[in-house]
Amino acid sequence: MKFCVYGAGAIGGYLAVDLALAGHDVTVIARNKNLEAIKAGGLKLIIGGEERVATNITVTDDPATAGPQDYVFIATKAHQAVGIVDMMQPLIGPDTAVITAQNGVPWWYYYAVEGYDEPYYLESVDPGGVQWKGIGPEKAIGCVVFPAAELTEPGVITHHSGDKFTLGEPDGSMSERVQKLSEAMIDAGFQAPIRDNIRDDIWKKLWGNLCFNPVSALTHATLDIVTTDPGSRAVCRNMMIEAQTLAEKTGIGFRIDVDARIDGASKVGAHKTSMLQDLLAGRAMEIDALLTSVQEMGRAAEVDTPIIDTVLALVQQRARVDGLYGS
Repeated sequence: MKFCVYGAGAIGGYLAVDLALAGHDVTVIARNKNLEAIKAGGLKLIIGGEERVATNITVTDDPATAGPQDYVFIATKAHQAVGIVDMMQPLIGPDTAVITAQNGVPWWYYYAVEGYDEPYYLESVDPGGVQWKGIGPEKAIGCVVFPAAELTEPGVITHHSGDKFTLGEPDGSMSERVQKLSEAMIDAGFQAPIRDNIRDDIWKKLWGNLCFNPVSALTHATLDIVTTDPGSRAVCRNMMIEAQTLAEKTGIGFRIDVDARIDGASKVGAHKTSMLQDLLAGRAMEIDALLTSVQEMGRAAEVDTPIIDTVLALVQQRARVDGLYGS
């Protein structure tokens, strides 16, 4: 199979290495020092004390040289995705599937959802419907990313935990393309279960991300502190209750209660959330995909989200002060 991974960061690099070592034709779209490092020595993955090196990867910064693919993983930050739609067009053929391996609410979320006239997209995630129009929601396969990994230096990925990538068609079907994708990923060593309602799993991860990330960015506290300090835990809990009310109104099911979800996160330990890591490194944060999108969904569904609104306003301002968000 022909795979393209657009974005050779932590998750994209992890996917690319193991798919390539499983014998697939893998192209990585990379930039700058990462591009040069992969060209020089292949893409390296440090996992479980072992170093795996994939030298059979094609790496380029020009998607036009790669041509149409069977599957394209979008592994950039969510807020970067709109800007690559035009560049990725040469990768998309008539039968290409595009997998959104990103945090937050995906741009295709309302595709094939009863009660929403198409095109229906969230401006906070897909302003102007650039991805909806330029990729097409019929090409999308949902993916919820659970591994934790880090780009420790150009061309080197360090894996910390997890190997599950939950997959699902937006319409819930068990299509041939999603089954083949799952089989290929399992063969490469990943867990890749297929769900008939991928949105439930999107919310399973988003439920924690929408509160733990911004609260940690505002306080600089690690996850263990955010989830056990009485004050920050109460803020997160109230945000999660608002989000659950919204999600359940739109048909989403939750398999655990809010306190169990928070307790589970506390067991991760002294972990810096991705939003805190981005803030400390001077990188733009995924505020819109994780939080503004939920506010927008709440307003569309006429569900009040006052705590979410307050935390969103604060973290937006925090990011603007450092020039990491909007204008």
